[in-house]
Amino acid sequence: MLPQEIIRRKRDGLKLSAEEIAAFVSGMTSGTVTEGQVASFAMAVFFNGMNRDEAVALTTAMRDSGDVLDWSDLPGPVTDKHSTGGVGDNVSLMLAPIVAACGAYVPMISGRGLGHTGGTLDKMDSIPGYVSQPDLALLRRAVLEAGAAIIGQTGDLAPADRRLYAIRDVTATVESVPLITASILSKKLAAGLQSLVLDVKLGNGAFMEKSRDATALATSLVEVANGAGLKTSALVTGMNEPLASAAGNAVEVQNAVDFLTGRSRDRRLQTVTLALAAEMLQSAGLVASNQDGLQRAMEALTSGRAAAVFGRMVSVLGGPADFVEKAAKYLPQAPVRLEVKADRRGFVTGIATRAIGLAVVALGGGRTRPEDKVDHAVGLTHLLPVGAEVRPGEAIALVHARSPGDAEQAAAAVSAAYSVGPAKPATEKAILRRVGPRG
Repeated sequence: MLPQEIIRRKRDGLKLSAEEIAAFVSGMTSGTVTEGQVASFAMAVFFNGMNRDEAVALTTAMRDSGDVLDWSDLPGPVTDKHSTGGVGDNVSLMLAPIVAACGAYVPMISGRGLGHTGGTLDKMDSIPGYVSQPDLALLRRAVLEAGAAIIGQTGDLAPADRRLYAIRDVTATVESVPLITASILSKKLAAGLQSLVLDVKLGNGAFMEKSRDATALATSLVEVANGAGLKTSALVTGMNEPLASAAGNAVEVQNAVDFLTGRSRDRRLQTVTLALAAEMLQSAGLVASNQDGLQRAMEALTSGRAAAVFGRMVSVLGGPADFVEKAAKYLPQAPVRLEVKADRRGFVTGIATRAIGLAVVALGGGRTRPEDKVDHAVGLTHLLPVGAEVRPGEAIALVHARSPGDAEQAAAAVSAAYSVGPAKPATEKAILRRVGPRG
């Protein structure tokens, strides 16, 4: 089948057969399909979409483009979570060890940053020595010994997705529901999971800014995953402000360590993390109810067992054995710090969250091209949440930058992203809805 004919059919709004989709994915994997053809296919899907059968076919073809892991020898359920991407969204770093501390195994295959959102893998790469893309033997050892492994795709896991993922980022096709669905689920199916929970972000810092779009994505993910044989549910969560008080790579890792050790925990971040943990534990069959899951997750966190799991995972994957105790010693530090100060008295009434993410990208903490290197040290901390009271001259954020010029530009962007008014706004829920399979 000629790639251009498959592209033409989708361009014209026709339904592709499973055989056509498999042939195109095979060409992406082998290299016989060019960069331009992959980009054209992505744009055709962006404009014309895919139905459920096409999305299942694309997902399973991308899964089968490489190895599929088998965890049948593990003495417990294998589960995972995936977020559709947000700003200050470091949930995975706490969630994987919390769930592992409760008896599950979590081989978490994560991605790099897309657009204005941060990538879990970029965060983990800020830890010196950490092998974020291990071979299969090291991955299995980490999952067995620590209970969790936060890693990226190896060359043998869903290689077709890796190629499509990079091209989507630079061709304005990130927001396509079928492409997001296939990209997320192909990696998760290749990971050999028994259950999956999805965190679908909704708001001005998410790829889906409208409720109907987020619901459509959550429904697509849940229906396609279950159609491909993976037990899956989703939570739709709010992203009208950064989830953590930090945005960047090393700064979000430090935030996660502080969360796990109890040094400090951002309120909304804790709500979302524990809700996802409870959903994962219930889906994996480790608890009988959501309330039981919340209690188990909180106990794993407050007892220190989750922090211990994170420390073991970092150590097994090549990082410092005392990383949890001395994270600040090991994480890279940006040389310039600049406070972003409020110019009036009042309350934070809103945050242009996407602008916050783009400010981190502009500092060097994200990518504008797939080949760009990420500066793990730069970012933002002490980001005030919506509802916080401020006075003139008080800091609403702290910029971590390589140069004074970069810091000033970022500070201006962050200042413009914050709205301050005289009245305290109503609190927006962090968990908006749950989406399960039909029937």
